[in-house]
Amino acid sequence: MSAVLAYLLRDLRDAVAAWNEFWFRPADPATLGLIRILAGAMLFYTHLIWSLDLAAFFGPDGWLSAGAVGLLQRHSYAWSFFWLSSSPLWLWTVHIAALVVFALLTVGLFSRVVSILALIAALGYIGRAPGALFGLDQINLLLAMYLAVGPCGAAYSLDRLWLGRQAAKSGRALPAIQPSVGANIAIRLIQLHMCVIYAFAGTSKLMGPSWWDGTAMWQAFASLEYQSLDMTWLAHWPRTLNFLTHLTIVWEVYYCVLVWPHRLRPWILALAVPLHLGIGMCLGMMTFGIAMLVGNLAFVPPAAVRGFLAWAFGQGKRAASSAPATTTREVNLAPRRPRKERLKQR
Repeated sequence: MSAVLAYLLRDLRDAVAAWNEFWFRPADPATLGLIRILAGAMLFYTHLIWSLDLAAFFGPDGWLSAGAVGLLQRHSYAWSFFWLSSSPLWLWTVHIAALVVFALLTVGLFSRVVSILALIAALGYIGRAPGALFGLDQINLLLAMYLAVGPCGAAYSLDRLWLGRQAAKSGRALPAIQPSVGANIAIRLIQLHMCVIYAFAGTSKLMGPSWWDGTAMWQAFASLEYQSLDMTWLAHWPRTLNFLTHLTIVWEVYYCVLVWPHRLRPWILALAVPLHLGIGMCLGMMTFGIAMLVGNLAFVPPAAVRGFLAWAFGQGKRAASSAPATTTREVNLAPRRPRKERLKQR
């Protein structure tokens, strides 16, 4: 009996250690910084578009009146700063202020504050115009929420540049970027949320017979409502359509499992690119496809992000000097030691 209890206690300790390592191991904030730039730019662009007809969506005499919005949100706690005043001056003032916040988030200036303000601002638009809420807005909110959790301005930001100038004025060297528990938590939350999204998307598709018989892709291409690129020539390639349909459903259903093994992860992420860009180009949802790809970046190791950006901008030596002072398991690129050995060192 004592041997069984010791075995169970050892497994419990292993599980607790694995849980702590997954959530609370300090991580390089490079990936989070890249996501901040792209997600901030997407937030700025998608809300800038509202400027084309701002009053129609958010004004007091807009397409959805206050009463209609109240009926739609009867059982919710949605709130919007657009309700604070009905004047056109207030409408444009808060809109421009929100755009400034999104721009500051993109460039990483006052990141800690503007990340929270960006989340509040994005929620305010949705609270006033719930009828215009689509998947793109939900992904924007997802990324904004988790950027507010972690130190999204620790890398690739004007905040970092400002610290460098302050250090130069005082004759000190700019401290290296330190791995952060907050960065790891934010990235982990994005990763898990992406897994949940794809799991529900895939399993819900299984309720439709067209995903079983392989015709779902053709039905999407043949729909004039979404057709932005004529792909009806694929009618002469039925087996190709069947293959693309089944590949899509298998990828979505098993994404939450196959994206975690390091050897399979590059292949799973590589398939996300043609899938979402294909949706964008063929079905007219390019912004949604790009936003989903930004979410997938959470699975890209920080070392890969730094290496790619160093290569892209020809700053290999400079990037190496600004890398984190300590490497924690080389951001998932180095082979892991056996769990027993890691636990023994703990």
